[in-house]
Amino acid sequence: MSYKNLEIWKIARQVVIEIHSMSLLLPKFEQFEEAQQIRRSSKTVRSCIVEGYGRRKYKADYIKFLIYALSSNDETIDHLETLFETASLKDHLLYHSLHQKLNMLGKKLNNFIQAVELHHNDFIK
Repeated sequence: MSYKNLEIWKIARQVVIEIHSMSLLLPKFEQFEEAQQIRRSSKTVRSCIVEGYGRRKYKADYIKFLIYALSSNDETIDHLETLFETASLKDHLLYHSLHQKLNMLGKKLNNFIQAVELHHNDFIK
């Protein structure tokens, strides 16, 4: 088993790619502000899933990194909303698509955290 088999990692990977592409379309002045921040926070979601998986034998560490991933996902949503609210991101379809994926990822991360809390021993095999 690998972290690459986790559905949450697969979704986070896709979100990183889409956020990165979207951020390159933003106005020039955003490239050093929100664009950088949203790229970082989305990449942190993915990397925290990986780091947590690497520590999966230690339940508290695994959960801690999954919670970091969840909080970074929330941060990414906030950056996305800021870009849309300030009209730096004008593409309504892109905004709604990314927002929906981030919300779905947040729900799946929450469910995964609960599953690890209840069935940790099943996750370390």
